[in-house]
Amino acid sequence: MQQAKATASTVRIAPRKVRLVVDLIRGKKIGEAVATLRLTPRGASPVVEKVLQSAIANAEHNYEMDVENLIVSEVYVNEGPTMKRFRPRAQGRASAINKRTSHITVVVAEKKEG
Repeated sequence: MQQAKATASTVRIAPRKVRLVVDLIRGKKIGEAVATLRLTPRGASPVVEKVLQSAIANAEHNYEMDVENLIVSEVYVNEGPTMKRFRPRAQGRASAINKRTSHITVVVAEKKEG
Protein backbone atom coordinates (compact mmCIF):
# COMPACT_ATOMS: atom_id res chain seq x y z
CA MET A 1 0.00 0.00 0.00
CA GLN A 2 1.50 3.29 -1.11
CA GLN A 3 1.41 6.27 1.21
CA ALA A 4 2.40 9.92 1.30
CA LYS A 5 3.11 12.05 4.32
CA ALA A 6 3.52 15.66 5.40
CA THR A 7 4.84 17.17 8.61
CA ALA A 8 4.69 20.53 10.34
CA SER A 9 7.51 21.07 12.81
CA THR A 10 7.68 23.32 15.87
CA VAL A 11 4.08 24.58 15.65
CA ARG A 12 3.34 26.93 18.56
CA ILE A 13 0.39 24.96 19.98
CA ALA A 14 0.60 22.51 22.88
CA PRO A 15 0.53 18.86 21.69
CA ARG A 16 -2.28 18.04 24.11
CA LYS A 17 -4.55 20.56 22.36
CA VAL A 18 -3.58 19.40 18.86
CA ARG A 19 -4.25 15.73 19.74
CA LEU A 20 -7.91 16.58 20.45
CA VAL A 21 -8.28 17.73 16.83
CA VAL A 22 -6.10 15.02 15.28
CA ASP A 23 -8.14 12.23 16.93
CA LEU A 24 -11.24 13.43 15.04
CA ILE A 25 -9.81 12.68 11.56
CA ARG A 26 -7.84 9.47 12.08
CA GLY A 27 -8.97 6.75 9.62
CA LYS A 28 -11.44 8.96 7.73
CA LYS A 29 -11.75 9.61 4.01
CA ILE A 30 -10.07 12.80 2.81
CA GLY A 31 -13.28 14.74 2.05
CA GLU A 32 -14.79 13.85 5.40
CA ALA A 33 -11.57 14.75 7.23
CA VAL A 34 -11.32 18.20 5.58
CA ALA A 35 -15.00 18.91 6.32
CA THR A 36 -14.52 17.88 9.96
CA LEU A 37 -11.51 20.18 10.35
CA ARG A 38 -13.32 23.13 8.74
CA LEU A 39 -16.20 22.79 11.22
CA THR A 40 -14.13 22.17 14.35
CA PRO A 41 -13.87 25.38 16.39
CA ARG A 42 -10.36 24.83 17.79
CA GLY A 43 -7.18 26.77 17.25
CA ALA A 44 -5.31 23.72 15.98
CA SER A 45 -7.85 22.95 13.21
CA PRO A 46 -6.44 25.28 10.51
CA VAL A 47 -2.90 24.06 11.17
CA VAL A 48 -3.86 20.39 10.95
CA GLU A 49 -5.91 21.11 7.80
CA LYS A 50 -2.89 22.75 6.19
CA VAL A 51 -0.72 19.70 6.91
CA LEU A 52 -3.47 17.41 5.57
CA GLN A 53 -3.73 19.45 2.34
CA SER A 54 0.06 19.20 1.99
CA ALA A 55 -0.08 15.40 2.40
CA ILE A 56 -2.83 15.22 -0.25
CA ALA A 57 -0.75 17.33 -2.65
CA ASN A 58 2.30 15.12 -2.01
CA ALA A 59 0.24 12.00 -2.77
CA GLU A 60 -1.11 13.50 -5.98
CA HIS A 61 2.09 15.00 -7.38
CA ASN A 62 4.89 12.81 -6.03
CA TYR A 63 3.23 9.39 -6.06
CA GLU A 64 0.43 9.92 -8.64
CA MET A 65 -2.20 8.53 -6.30
CA ASP A 66 -5.94 9.00 -6.90
CA VAL A 67 -7.21 11.68 -4.50
CA GLU A 68 -10.72 10.16 -4.49
CA ASN A 69 -9.47 6.93 -2.85
CA LEU A 70 -7.27 8.49 -0.16
CA ILE A 71 -7.80 7.98 3.56
CA VAL A 72 -5.97 9.39 6.58
CA SER A 73 -4.07 6.25 7.52
CA GLU A 74 -1.89 7.74 10.26
CA VAL A 75 -1.89 11.05 12.06
CA TYR A 76 0.06 11.81 15.20
CA VAL A 77 1.47 14.67 17.24
CA ASN A 78 4.86 14.62 18.96
CA GLU A 79 6.21 17.16 21.39
CA GLY A 80 8.62 19.73 19.99
CA PRO A 81 11.06 21.97 21.89
CA THR A 82 9.61 23.82 24.87
CA MET A 83 10.23 27.55 25.27
CA LYS A 84 10.74 28.37 28.94
CA ARG A 85 9.52 31.71 30.26
CA PHE A 86 9.16 33.21 33.72
CA ARG A 87 6.29 35.19 35.24
CA PRO A 88 6.81 37.47 38.25
CA ARG A 89 4.80 36.47 41.31
CA ALA A 90 4.13 37.88 44.75
CA GLN A 91 6.92 38.62 47.23
CA GLY A 92 9.71 38.68 44.66
CA ARG A 93 9.21 35.13 43.48
CA ALA A 94 9.01 33.89 39.90
CA SER A 95 7.18 30.91 38.45
CA ALA A 96 8.00 29.05 35.26
CA ILE A 97 5.79 29.00 32.19
CA ASN A 98 6.36 26.31 29.58
CA LYS A 99 5.34 27.34 26.08
CA ARG A 100 5.05 23.99 24.36
CA THR A 101 5.40 23.25 20.65
CA SER A 102 4.22 20.36 18.47
CA HIS A 103 5.42 18.32 15.52
CA ILE A 104 2.34 17.26 13.50
CA THR A 105 2.55 14.35 11.04
CA VAL A 106 -0.20 13.27 8.63
CA VAL A 107 0.10 10.12 6.49
CA VAL A 108 -2.43 9.44 3.72
CA ALA A 109 -2.77 6.17 1.84
CA GLU A 110 -4.90 4.77 -0.95
CA LYS A 111 -7.78 2.68 0.29
CA LYS A 112 -7.68 -0.92 -0.86
CA GLU A 113 -10.31 -1.65 -3.49
CA GLY A 114 -12.84 -4.27 -2.50
